[in-house]
Amino acid sequence: MRVLFTLILFSFLGMPLFSGQPAEKEQGNQQGLSEEYHGHVEERTEAPYKQIQLLGINDFHGQLNVTRQVNGRPAGRADYLAAYLRQRASENKNTLLLHAGDMIGASPPVSALLRDEPTIEFLNKMGFDIGTIGNHELDRGSDELLRLLSGSSPSAAKVYSGSHFPWIAANVISQKSGKPFLPPYKIVNVSGIPIGFIGVITKETSAITAPNSVKDLIFTDEAEAINKYARELKKQGVRAIVVLAHVPGKSEPNGEHARGPLIELAHQADDEVDIIFGGHSHAYLNSVVDGKLLVQAYSYGTAFSDVDIEIDPQTKDIVRKHAEIVNVFQENIQPASDITRMIESYERKVESSVNRYIGTAAIPITAEQNRSGESALGNLIADSQRAVMNTDFAFINPGGIRANIDAGRVTWGNLYVVLPFSNQLVKMNLTGSQIRDVLNQQWQPNSTRILQISGFSYSWYDSQPSGEKVKDIYLPDGTKLDSDKIYSVTVNTYLADGGDNFTVFRKGTNRVTGPSDIDALVDYIQNSAQPFSSAIEGRIKRID
Repeated sequence: MRVLFTLILFSFLGMPLFSGQPAEKEQGNQQGLSEEYHGHVEERTEAPYKQIQLLGINDFHGQLNVTRQVNGRPAGRADYLAAYLRQRASENKNTLLLHAGDMIGASPPVSALLRDEPTIEFLNKMGFDIGTIGNHELDRGSDELLRLLSGSSPSAAKVYSGSHFPWIAANVISQKSGKPFLPPYKIVNVSGIPIGFIGVITKETSAITAPNSVKDLIFTDEAEAINKYARELKKQGVRAIVVLAHVPGKSEPNGEHARGPLIELAHQADDEVDIIFGGHSHAYLNSVVDGKLLVQAYSYGTAFSDVDIEIDPQTKDIVRKHAEIVNVFQENIQPASDITRMIESYERKVESSVNRYIGTAAIPITAEQNRSGESALGNLIADSQRAVMNTDFAFINPGGIRANIDAGRVTWGNLYVVLPFSNQLVKMNLTGSQIRDVLNQQWQPNSTRILQISGFSYSWYDSQPSGEKVKDIYLPDGTKLDSDKIYSVTVNTYLADGGDNFTVFRKGTNRVTGPSDIDALVDYIQNSAQPFSSAIEGRIKRID
């Protein structure tokens, strides 16, 4: 501003504006000035912008030793992700590592069987600076999450110190105290510049998490929480604000057609918010919405977000921002050896369980649903649960199936990756009318979740409104479901408690708890003719 005022004043007085070259000498106006300095321009360049790099991941789910195929190329694994992040961090001394939730939960055995402590150790070893929680951080309840973060006993390891960096969540409130469950925000100083980080989790968490796991928590509106703490940050002189939001959104690779709740959140958030890291939907997002840069880097450590920002040291505000979503392809880079050794040490701890042979798959059996919503793997799992509980029907929430079964040798560890939540099975009674109501609950305002089924078949009509899509429900003998008759049904504890808004299951009567879902699947495969297989059979039919 001082330089601009000087230029305006010079113009007003009729004085020449300096251009960096000596001005023409003016007669009669040189007293006291030597020719050497007449017209000299003092250098008044502003201090250079501070260049800061933010490297972010989301929805890692403890995939320490899991390699996935991305466009036919091996990608992911923690030691390769570490190599990429360290390579990028070496290019800018002002680098922060951060995450947008679901670092744990639905994890493979190498992490899950050790209470997900190995994943926290990985984040510690990488030097992560800050993160927020996702819905899966709460799979085992709030007390277990606090234990995991604090390092308190009992732990799976002899020495476990908890998380070495802060986790923040502005819209999660303790029922008991009425106060935030975790710190709502954190100010991180980078090269003398304060950056405010606010964390939020999707307000739908109570509907998509086992009710008993979150019964002591309240999830408030994300935008209201962000704006409340953005005001606090601004009062403290913070002008660079980054939100870590476990809220879904996606865009085209060029940034166009950005859509989802995160985009709505961007429009509602305080204009001082510069960047929002998203999560939850495992999608690609790199777009600017309402002046805010939004990013999400797929999932499972197969990609990360590289956000480069420039901050004016005078105003402390972000003046430039740019993002790249980087795929973690394993070719042409060496894995980080210290992380490889860490993974191997934990693999040895669980190998006796993980490597136990269960059966041989004749073909790949995938959770990919056809246009009607049916999958081969969904059929296999639903059949296993109906068999072990000896019920008329079985239902499975599709989000509980986390991986496919490859052809060939199948181990207990392979099946655990498919069903990592270890949900107990519940037998209950429902009327035929209630079963129809359950099926119609698959179409909800913000999502469609087609349950995987066993023991019956049905058709649904795409042209009909929600709540009326399911018409014809048939038993295996070809007769129709009797609305007044009582049928026995198997579901897991998540659905039994009304998870994913399937509230009709809460009305089930004469409940009996059975084995875990993975034990049911193991027994079913072991008792099947080998090699075993499963296929889409037309249990679910979509009619346009």
